[in-house]
Amino acid sequence: MSATQKIAVHSLADLKNTTDDALPNYLHSLKFKQIHTQTDVRLALGYSAVVIAGVLFYFDWKLGWEATKPYTAPAVIAYFLLNGAFSYWLWFVEKGVVYEGEGKTGKIRISSSTKKHIPVYECDVVFRPAPYDSNPEQKLHIRRAMTQWFTADGFFTAKPFQQWLASEIPVIGAADPDNVVEDIGRGSGAQEMHLDSNNAIDVLNQLKASGASFVSGEGRRRK
Repeated sequence: MSATQKIAVHSLADLKNTTDDALPNYLHSLKFKQIHTQTDVRLALGYSAVVIAGVLFYFDWKLGWEATKPYTAPAVIAYFLLNGAFSYWLWFVEKGVVYEGEGKTGKIRISSSTKKHIPVYECDVVFRPAPYDSNPEQKLHIRRAMTQWFTADGFFTAKPFQQWLASEIPVIGAADPDNVVEDIGRGSGAQEMHLDSNNAIDVLNQLKASGASFVSGEGRRRK
């Protein structure tokens, strides 16, 4: 979904997916180069399973059951093994990764998620600043209400989203120092948000200025 397209502010899935789409666009503008290794593995597993199913169906249709019977059991086993590997890769390796890349300031991998009925964008970030031989890999968890970068009528505004990422993530801040804002940066009390029921209501009220009610859309990136 385009970041310039109006969305329904009552849809948590639309809020998250639009934000997910804006993240790589911003990093590409900072000359980060996306790494597609995890996506390529996922696609290879998925397409391999589909090809096996398609080939088996074709030969069964052309040659009949008797001719293809010796190959059916191995093909079915291979299909389920590939599907199992695909599911494992999706949920336990990628784990909601929306961006993995490298720029002049370092490497970065970002996974995003939301909690049910709570319009707060949460990111697990793994990064390693350059130069790599003197900087170890680091991890951090950041979160912020999506009211900060969506208008009440459903339009995405890039500037506050970019300022949040640049202020929270060192390798992004080093690449885009003009967007670093100290009062929302690392260690700022303004960024700390306890996701109890009272705060959830406050956040919902901000996004529901139009009177809409939230629908469920939690979890990981759409596939």
